[in-house]
Amino acid sequence: MDQPIAVFAAAELDEHYAPEGHPERPGRLDASLSGIGAAELGDAVRMVEPRLATEAELGRAHDPRLIEKVREFCEGGGGSIDPDTYAAPGSWTTAQRAAGAVLDAVDALRSGECDVAFAASRPPGHHAEYDQSMGFCLFNSVAVAARELAERGERVAIVDWDVHHGNGTQDIFYDDPTVLYVSTHQTPLYPGTGRLTETGGEGAPFTNLNMPFPPGTRGDVYRRAVDEVIAPVIERFGATWLIVSAGFDGHRNDPLAGLQLTSADFADLADRLRQLVPERRLVVGLEGGYDFDALRMSTGATLSALVGEDYRPE
Repeated sequence: MDQPIAVFAAAELDEHYAPEGHPERPGRLDASLSGIGAAELGDAVRMVEPRLATEAELGRAHDPRLIEKVREFCEGGGGSIDPDTYAAPGSWTTAQRAAGAVLDAVDALRSGECDVAFAASRPPGHHAEYDQSMGFCLFNSVAVAARELAERGERVAIVDWDVHHGNGTQDIFYDDPTVLYVSTHQTPLYPGTGRLTETGGEGAPFTNLNMPFPPGTRGDVYRRAVDEVIAPVIERFGATWLIVSAGFDGHRNDPLAGLQLTSADFADLADRLRQLVPERRLVVGLEGGYDFDALRMSTGATLSALVGEDYRPE
């Protein structure tokens, strides 16, 4: 396969804006995509414009009333949803395209069009709960794709290495035995969820694994967590698909948190995780990450690792 990596992104169509100074800004996507060139992966990459997810598809993971509320809010001019979360008039279609990117990534892998699929879009999604947008997130793109796979009979594992706990993803799947949610995150930190004791609802015991780490945690701890805890849990669950909620805000340069990971650490995590599911069954979806250099290096290192290359700029 001449182009084993499919990247689903359309930075030129990004119309999701927030007030000046907001950390979740359009330049994040450009910075992430620039990591492809920095890692000299250009010849291996096929760029694809993602489609818009339909309201019915968004409804797999969200209350229809939330979907209608967001659409009407954007059509009415947008504004602040909460102190952290903003929507502009164009945020509606941009958020649809973010969910469409993950759905397209799944389809491309399923049809054998690529070996690695990267859904590079914004806004992020893992804080969006079933009936509430929050934490920079309008809709939970990864959850939409995971639910679609689960409805097809797949056993889906979601590994969320964003520095913030994905309360939205946990909320959506907490009582769903067909989806395993694993989160590594800093604590204490927004949104304050993600305790070790949160292990799944009555209908889905032990399908929710939280691994909170203190500020200053480094990559060696993360690697050991994957090898000794996360990998055995995913193997026991019998995952047939894996979706990575790839937030790069655990990088040591990120301004919003205090972990000490490097881009090479993300490469190691990606390499370990890809071995846990069959070939062409791993999707990477961009979540957080607010330092442009860290985004560039971490995206390049992660994608390189997934195709057996060794780009380590740090």
